[in-house]
Amino acid sequence: MPASDPLPAATTPHLRAPDDARLAEAAAVFALLADPTRLHLLWLLSRDESDVGSLAEQCSASRTAVSQHLAKLRLAGLVETRREGRHVFYRLGDGHLRRLVTEALSHADHRVTGEAPHD
Repeated sequence: MPASDPLPAATTPHLRAPDDARLAEAAAVFALLADPTRLHLLWLLSRDESDVGSLAEQCSASRTAVSQHLAKLRLAGLVETRREGRHVFYRLGDGHLRRLVTEALSHADHRVTGEAPHD
């Protein structure tokens, strides 16, 4: 499979106990999520793909800052890009990450509002 081809979707749930490599990988993802601007960018990208300018406007950060955050997220494999003419569009390519971001922000909403937790 060429490097540019997306990985096929998983067909089974991931129920194995984590080993050191998986724990380290998960910790690295959480470290990237620990920055509020990156988390906001990932939340925006979980809703729809977007370019740097639109993302900068929506998260009230400079284009330079957004570009740097996106470069880190891309290097870590958390976001993907596609080019359309001179514009580069960013998107999440992983449903696990989309759900992780959504759940983290839903949990935060409960903490901020005082709403009772639920499953």
